[in-house]
Amino acid sequence: MHRLTLPSPLVSVAWLADHLHHPDLLVLDAHMAPPGSTENGPVVQIPGARRFDFDGEIKDAANPLPHMMPSPAQFERQVRALGVNNDSLIVVYDRLGIFSAARGWWMFRAMGHAQVAVLDGGLPAWQAAGHAVAAPRPYAGATGNFVAAQQPELFCDADAVQRVLTDGSRPVLDARSAERFAGQAAEPRPGVRSGHMPGALNLPFADLLDNGRMKPVAELQAQFAARLAPEAKPVFSCGSGVTACILALGAELAGWQGLTVYDGSWSEWGSDLSRPVVQDPV
Repeated sequence: MHRLTLPSPLVSVAWLADHLHHPDLLVLDAHMAPPGSTENGPVVQIPGARRFDFDGEIKDAANPLPHMMPSPAQFERQVRALGVNNDSLIVVYDRLGIFSAARGWWMFRAMGHAQVAVLDGGLPAWQAAGHAVAAPRPYAGATGNFVAAQQPELFCDADAVQRVLTDGSRPVLDARSAERFAGQAAEPRPGVRSGHMPGALNLPFADLLDNGRMKPVAELQAQFAARLAPEAKPVFSCGSGVTACILALGAELAGWQGLTVYDGSWSEWGSDLSRPVVQDPV
Protein backbone atom coordinates (compact mmCIF):
# COMPACT_ATOMS: atom_id res chain seq x y z
CA MET A 1 0.00 0.00 0.00
CA HIS A 2 1.28 3.46 -0.91
CA ARG A 3 2.59 5.85 1.71
CA LEU A 4 -0.15 8.28 2.70
CA THR A 5 0.32 12.01 3.29
CA LEU A 6 -2.06 14.61 4.66
CA PRO A 7 -3.16 17.14 2.04
CA SER A 8 -3.65 19.99 4.51
CA PRO A 9 -4.01 20.77 8.23
CA LEU A 10 -7.74 20.44 7.48
CA VAL A 11 -9.14 17.33 5.80
CA SER A 12 -12.62 16.65 4.47
CA VAL A 13 -15.00 13.88 5.43
CA ALA A 14 -14.65 12.51 1.91
CA TRP A 15 -10.85 12.32 2.25
CA LEU A 16 -11.09 10.57 5.61
CA ALA A 17 -13.69 8.09 4.34
CA ASP A 18 -11.45 7.21 1.40
CA HIS A 19 -8.45 6.54 3.67
CA LEU A 20 -10.03 5.43 6.95
CA HIS A 21 -8.56 1.93 6.82
CA HIS A 22 -5.08 2.92 5.66
CA PRO A 23 -2.51 1.46 8.10
CA ASP A 24 -0.68 4.79 8.40
CA LEU A 25 -3.81 6.64 9.54
CA LEU A 26 -4.95 7.10 13.12
CA VAL A 27 -8.18 8.91 14.08
CA LEU A 28 -8.49 10.61 17.46
CA ASP A 29 -11.68 11.78 19.17
CA ALA A 30 -10.63 14.97 20.99
CA HIS A 31 -14.11 16.05 22.01
CA MET A 32 -14.53 18.37 24.99
CA ALA A 33 -17.91 19.67 26.15
CA PRO A 34 -18.10 23.48 26.20
CA PRO A 35 -17.93 25.07 29.67
CA GLY A 36 -21.35 25.05 31.30
CA SER A 37 -22.66 22.43 28.87
CA THR A 38 -24.99 19.66 30.04
CA GLU A 39 -24.31 17.19 27.27
CA ASN A 40 -26.18 13.94 27.81
CA GLY A 41 -26.88 12.56 24.36
CA PRO A 42 -25.71 9.21 22.99
CA VAL A 43 -21.99 9.01 22.42
CA VAL A 44 -20.69 7.44 19.23
CA GLN A 45 -17.39 7.62 17.41
CA ILE A 46 -15.96 7.26 13.95
CA PRO A 47 -15.15 3.54 13.65
CA GLY A 48 -11.70 2.78 15.02
CA ALA A 49 -11.25 6.20 16.63
CA ARG A 50 -9.26 6.42 19.84
CA ARG A 51 -10.15 8.80 22.66
CA PHE A 52 -7.74 11.71 23.08
CA ASP A 53 -9.03 13.21 26.34
CA PHE A 54 -6.98 16.36 26.84
CA ASP A 55 -9.55 17.74 29.29
CA GLY A 56 -9.47 14.85 31.74
CA GLU A 57 -6.28 12.88 31.18
CA ILE A 58 -3.69 14.25 28.75
CA LYS A 59 -3.04 17.41 30.75
CA ASP A 60 -0.94 18.81 33.57
CA ALA A 61 -2.97 17.50 36.50
CA ALA A 62 -0.91 19.54 38.98
CA ASN A 63 -2.01 22.82 37.37
CA PRO A 64 -5.32 24.18 38.73
CA LEU A 65 -6.10 25.74 35.35
CA PRO A 66 -8.17 23.60 32.96
CA HIS A 67 -6.42 21.20 30.56
CA MET A 68 -2.97 22.78 30.53
CA MET A 69 -0.28 21.20 28.39
CA PRO A 70 1.46 18.23 30.03
CA SER A 71 5.20 17.73 30.03
CA PRO A 72 6.75 16.17 26.92
CA ALA A 73 7.44 12.99 28.90
CA GLN A 74 3.83 12.67 30.03
CA PHE A 75 2.45 13.45 26.56
CA GLU A 76 4.78 10.93 24.98
CA ARG A 77 3.79 8.21 27.44
CA GLN A 78 0.06 8.81 27.09
CA VAL A 79 -0.08 8.99 23.31
CA ARG A 80 2.13 5.93 23.00
CA ALA A 81 -0.57 4.16 25.05
CA LEU A 82 -2.98 5.15 22.26
CA GLY A 83 -0.75 3.48 19.68
CA VAL A 84 0.65 6.70 18.23
CA ASN A 85 3.89 6.25 16.29
CA ASN A 86 6.38 8.76 14.96
CA ASP A 87 5.13 8.06 11.44
CA SER A 88 1.41 8.08 12.27
CA LEU A 89 -0.84 10.32 10.21
CA ILE A 90 -3.34 11.69 12.69
CA VAL A 91 -6.80 13.11 12.03
CA VAL A 92 -8.43 14.75 15.05
CA TYR A 93 -12.14 15.45 15.31
CA ASP A 94 -14.79 16.44 17.84
CA ARG A 95 -18.52 15.98 18.18
CA LEU A 96 -19.55 19.60 17.60
CA GLY A 97 -18.03 20.25 14.16
CA ILE A 98 -14.87 22.20 14.90
CA PHE A 99 -14.56 23.09 18.55
CA SER A 100 -12.03 21.16 20.59
CA ALA A 101 -10.39 19.17 17.77
CA ALA A 102 -8.10 22.08 16.93
CA ARG A 103 -6.66 21.91 20.46
CA GLY A 104 -5.67 18.29 19.89
CA TRP A 105 -4.13 19.25 16.54
CA TRP A 106 -2.10 22.06 18.11
CA MET A 107 -0.94 19.87 21.02
CA PHE A 108 0.57 17.38 18.61
CA ARG A 109 2.17 20.19 16.64
CA ALA A 110 3.62 21.58 19.86
CA MET A 111 5.15 18.16 20.55
CA GLY A 112 6.84 18.08 17.16
CA HIS A 113 4.37 16.00 15.16
CA ALA A 114 3.66 17.69 11.83
CA GLN A 115 1.51 14.98 10.23
CA VAL A 116 -1.72 15.90 12.00
CA ALA A 117 -4.94 17.45 10.70
CA VAL A 118 -8.43 18.43 11.84
CA LEU A 119 -11.54 16.83 10.33
CA ASP A 120 -13.60 19.62 8.78
CA GLY A 121 -17.09 19.47 10.24
CA GLY A 122 -16.20 16.76 12.72
CA LEU A 123 -18.61 13.99 13.67
CA PRO A 124 -21.74 15.89 12.53
CA ALA A 125 -20.36 16.17 8.99
CA TRP A 126 -19.29 12.52 9.06
CA GLN A 127 -22.78 11.41 10.01
CA ALA A 128 -24.47 13.84 7.62
CA ALA A 129 -22.51 12.23 4.78
CA GLY A 130 -24.03 8.87 5.71
CA HIS A 131 -20.91 7.22 7.12
CA ALA A 132 -21.09 4.60 9.83
CA VAL A 133 -20.45 5.27 13.51
CA ALA A 134 -19.63 2.89 16.33
CA ALA A 135 -19.82 2.70 20.11
CA PRO A 136 -16.60 3.87 21.80
CA ARG A 137 -14.13 1.15 22.69
CA PRO A 138 -10.98 1.55 24.79
CA TYR A 139 -7.84 1.11 22.75
CA ALA A 140 -6.20 -2.24 23.48
CA GLY A 141 -3.66 -2.50 20.67
CA ALA A 142 0.10 -2.21 20.50
CA THR A 143 1.97 0.58 22.25
CA GLY A 144 3.30 3.24 19.89
CA ASN A 145 6.84 4.58 19.53
CA PHE A 146 6.05 8.31 19.46
CA VAL A 147 8.89 10.56 20.64
CA ALA A 148 7.96 14.07 21.74
CA ALA A 149 10.07 16.92 20.38
CA GLN A 150 8.65 19.96 22.13
CA GLN A 151 8.29 23.17 20.09
CA PRO A 152 8.24 25.72 22.93
CA GLU A 153 7.33 28.65 20.70
CA LEU A 154 3.90 27.17 19.89
CA PHE A 155 2.59 27.77 23.42
CA CYS A 156 3.37 30.71 25.71
CA ASP A 157 2.60 31.88 29.23
CA ALA A 158 1.06 35.02 30.74
CA ASP A 159 4.38 36.82 31.17
CA ALA A 160 5.15 36.42 27.47
CA VAL A 161 1.72 37.77 26.56
CA GLN A 162 2.16 40.76 28.83
CA ARG A 163 5.53 41.50 27.26
CA VAL A 164 4.20 41.55 23.70
CA LEU A 165 1.19 43.62 24.72
CA THR A 166 3.49 46.12 26.40
CA ASP A 167 6.09 46.44 23.66
CA GLY A 168 3.70 45.95 20.75
CA SER A 169 5.97 43.41 19.12
CA ARG A 170 3.20 40.91 18.39
CA PRO A 171 -0.59 41.22 18.12
CA VAL A 172 -2.80 39.24 20.51
CA LEU A 173 -6.10 37.93 19.11
CA ASP A 174 -8.82 36.80 21.53
CA ALA A 175 -11.18 34.10 20.23
CA ARG A 176 -13.99 34.69 22.74
CA SER A 177 -17.32 36.17 21.73
CA ALA A 178 -17.58 39.93 21.27
CA GLU A 179 -19.76 40.16 24.40
CA ARG A 180 -17.27 38.33 26.59
CA PHE A 181 -14.34 40.26 25.11
CA ALA A 182 -16.06 43.58 25.84
CA GLY A 183 -16.88 42.53 29.40
CA GLN A 184 -20.62 42.70 28.72
CA ALA A 185 -21.20 38.97 29.33
CA ALA A 186 -20.19 36.95 32.36
CA GLU A 187 -17.44 34.38 32.10
CA PRO A 188 -18.58 30.74 32.37
CA ARG A 189 -15.91 29.90 34.93
CA PRO A 190 -16.27 31.17 38.52
CA GLY A 191 -13.77 33.69 39.82
CA VAL A 192 -12.79 34.98 36.38
CA ARG A 193 -13.23 38.69 35.70
CA SER A 194 -15.01 39.97 32.62
CA GLY A 195 -13.23 41.97 29.94
CA HIS A 196 -10.02 41.63 27.95
CA MET A 197 -6.30 42.34 27.97
CA PRO A 198 -5.35 45.95 27.19
CA GLY A 199 -4.35 46.11 23.53
CA ALA A 200 -5.76 42.73 22.55
CA LEU A 201 -7.89 42.37 19.42
CA ASN A 202 -11.06 40.34 19.13
CA LEU A 203 -11.70 37.67 16.49
CA PRO A 204 -14.49 35.37 17.72
CA PHE A 205 -13.72 31.82 16.66
CA ALA A 206 -17.30 31.44 15.41
CA ASP A 207 -16.52 34.03 12.72
CA LEU A 208 -14.20 31.49 11.08
CA LEU A 209 -16.86 28.78 10.91
CA ASP A 210 -19.92 28.05 8.85
CA ASN A 211 -22.16 25.32 10.25
CA GLY A 212 -19.27 23.70 12.10
CA ARG A 213 -16.84 23.82 9.15
CA MET A 214 -14.03 26.21 8.39
CA LYS A 215 -14.94 28.96 5.96
CA PRO A 216 -13.15 29.07 2.59
CA VAL A 217 -9.53 30.23 2.65
CA ALA A 218 -10.34 33.54 0.97
CA GLU A 219 -12.80 34.37 3.75
CA LEU A 220 -10.29 33.35 6.42
CA GLN A 221 -7.68 35.57 4.81
CA ALA A 222 -10.08 38.51 4.87
CA GLN A 223 -10.83 38.00 8.57
CA PHE A 224 -7.16 37.94 9.55
CA ALA A 225 -6.09 40.67 7.12
CA ALA A 226 -8.57 43.03 8.78
CA ARG A 227 -6.61 42.64 12.01
CA LEU A 228 -3.06 41.54 11.13
CA ALA A 229 -0.23 42.74 8.93
CA PRO A 230 1.01 40.05 6.52
CA GLU A 231 4.26 39.68 8.46
CA ALA A 232 2.61 39.60 11.91
CA LYS A 233 3.28 36.65 14.21
CA PRO A 234 0.10 36.58 16.29
CA VAL A 235 -0.53 35.18 19.74
CA PHE A 236 -3.97 33.61 20.21
CA SER A 237 -6.00 33.55 23.41
CA CYS A 238 -9.52 32.46 24.37
CA GLY A 239 -11.27 31.18 27.50
CA SER A 240 -8.94 28.29 28.32
CA GLY A 241 -6.67 27.63 25.34
CA VAL A 242 -9.13 25.57 23.28
CA THR A 243 -10.82 27.86 20.75
CA ALA A 244 -7.59 29.89 20.44
CA CYS A 245 -6.40 26.84 18.52
CA ILE A 246 -9.23 27.34 16.02
CA LEU A 247 -7.72 30.76 15.32
CA ALA A 248 -4.31 29.11 14.93
CA LEU A 249 -5.79 26.63 12.45
CA GLY A 250 -7.53 29.39 10.50
CA ALA A 251 -4.43 31.58 10.45
CA GLU A 252 -2.27 28.73 9.18
CA LEU A 253 -4.77 27.95 6.44
CA ALA A 254 -4.82 31.67 5.57
CA GLY A 255 -1.03 31.81 5.26
CA TRP A 256 0.20 33.38 8.50
CA GLN A 257 3.30 31.96 10.18
CA GLY A 258 4.99 32.16 13.57
CA LEU A 259 1.79 31.35 15.47
CA THR A 260 1.56 30.96 19.25
CA VAL A 261 -1.26 29.98 21.61
CA TYR A 262 -1.49 31.36 25.15
CA ASP A 263 -2.12 28.16 27.09
CA GLY A 264 -3.69 29.63 30.24
CA SER A 265 -5.73 32.16 28.24
CA TRP A 266 -8.50 34.06 30.01
CA SER A 267 -8.94 31.41 32.72
CA GLU A 268 -5.51 32.43 33.96
CA TRP A 269 -5.39 36.11 33.03
CA GLY A 270 -8.88 36.98 34.21
CA SER A 271 -8.42 35.29 37.59
CA ASP A 272 -4.98 36.83 38.28
CA LEU A 273 -5.60 40.17 39.99
CA SER A 274 -2.08 41.31 39.10
CA ARG A 275 -2.97 41.32 35.40
CA PRO A 276 -4.69 44.37 33.89
CA VAL A 277 -8.22 43.96 32.54
CA VAL A 278 -10.25 46.48 30.56
CA GLN A 279 -13.91 46.58 29.61
CA ASP A 280 -15.45 48.32 26.63
CA PRO A 281 -18.25 50.85 27.24
CA VAL A 282 -21.73 49.66 26.36
